[in-house]
Amino acid sequence: MKKYVAEFIGTFWLVLGGCGSAVLAATFPDVGIGLLGVSLAFGLTVLTMAFAIGHISGCHLNPAVSFGLWAGGRFPAKELLPYIVAQVVGAVVAGGVLFLIASGKPGFDASAGFASNGYGEHSPGGYSLLSALVAEIAMTMMFLLVILGATDKRAPQGFAPIAIGLCLTLIHLVSIPVTNTSVNPARSTGVAVFAGGWAIAQLWLFWIAPIVGGILGAVIYRFIGSEEKQSS
Repeated sequence: MKKYVAEFIGTFWLVLGGCGSAVLAATFPDVGIGLLGVSLAFGLTVLTMAFAIGHISGCHLNPAVSFGLWAGGRFPAKELLPYIVAQVVGAVVAGGVLFLIASGKPGFDASAGFASNGYGEHSPGGYSLLSALVAEIAMTMMFLLVILGATDKRAPQGFAPIAIGLCLTLIHLVSIPVTNTSVNPARSTGVAVFAGGWAIAQLWLFWIAPIVGGILGAVIYRFIGSEEKQSS
């Protein structure tokens, strides 16, 4: 049970910290943190939680990561559902806390975006469904490659959280203009349920694409990262 609570807390922090930076601080008058700040905030949530709960639950915080670790032979199938439930509940609770905070400002309208992910007219840069699909698959694929490589027993020990956190920062720096960056179905769900309407209607892509990308990344790493057998 402790692992599931850890996943709940970790995903809560990811959504509150990452989406909170986008909703509350990105365009704050004169001192807004902008795209760079939001990207860094998402990376820092994962980095801090990886150090805090990595030894308890593995710090997945993301259904696509759980699926990827399963496909990579690092995670049992029987744990997938409870991990994903804990992640989604943590994300939605964080979305609720963020909604309560943000709604204290006059004129707040969650349906205007609320850090939700989208494509077409709801993409920050107006990118198409196909662009969003390719971006989310490719970015999640690379995220899993970094996760599996950084946590490989042959990799330098103790540095995995830094590599993973910086990878997520880089992913956001590249893809915020395309989809507002998901690579995480729980993160997308946690704010979409409060934005409603279009955010819910487009949520399917931000479940399917990251999970496909996560599995692809794991399959690739199983190939390139497998240890060669020594011939006698």
